[in-house]
Amino acid sequence: MSGPGALIVPALTRHTATVIVAHGLGDSGAGWIWLAENWRRRNRFSEVAFIFPSAPNIPVTLNYGMRMPGWYDIKSLGDLASREEDEEGIMRSRDYFHSLINTEIAKGIPADRIVIGGFSQGGAMSLLSGVTYPHKLGGIFGLSCYMLLRSKIQELVPAGNPNKDTPIFMGHGDADQVVAHKWGQMTADELKKQGWSVEFRTYENLTHSADPQEIDDLEAYLKGRIPELGEEKKPDSTL
Repeated sequence: MSGPGALIVPALTRHTATVIVAHGLGDSGAGWIWLAENWRRRNRFSEVAFIFPSAPNIPVTLNYGMRMPGWYDIKSLGDLASREEDEEGIMRSRDYFHSLINTEIAKGIPADRIVIGGFSQGGAMSLLSGVTYPHKLGGIFGLSCYMLLRSKIQELVPAGNPNKDTPIFMGHGDADQVVAHKWGQMTADELKKQGWSVEFRTYENLTHSADPQEIDDLEAYLKGRIPELGEEKKPDSTL
């Protein structure tokens, strides 16, 4: 999958965990780097490296075929149950996100110290990529988003469903004019029905954007999923 290189905010101390954050349609990794900067200013997550990938420019049917950064084509904003989905593009992007996770594991970061999440289209990709990843992750989050390929999700889940017990955090504004709040709630309900653990939070009067309280809630979620480990234990020098 070709696209601009991912932006990386390295860990301040020992790198023990990684958070991958996927942007929405028409945005870029740079559009969400403020998230890491906000936490850096307050000395949060010093052991975490943040990765902000950017989607390739693709023709988007919803926008009259204009090319823009997107993880998959969107043909309409119709109801989730009836809309036509770009399965090829979705699966291509899912494989890309899995490759990002694999790269972090190759660096020595355990899968259960890796969190994947995102906003809108990026959140939708993160939910799908997370629940279909073949090893247990540290966490999965989606803001203002929905589940992709709902009718096929069980077919895509690896044997043993390694992320069945991985807590999922979802946040959604009740005034979202782009991705209806009911779609987010429906996604959370469907995931719960299929056995996943989902915390779904609603933010009053929030449109299709992030909210300070939502970011604080996300911070608390991440603290619980990838707590700091501190200095490496020194070997015992006594005989």
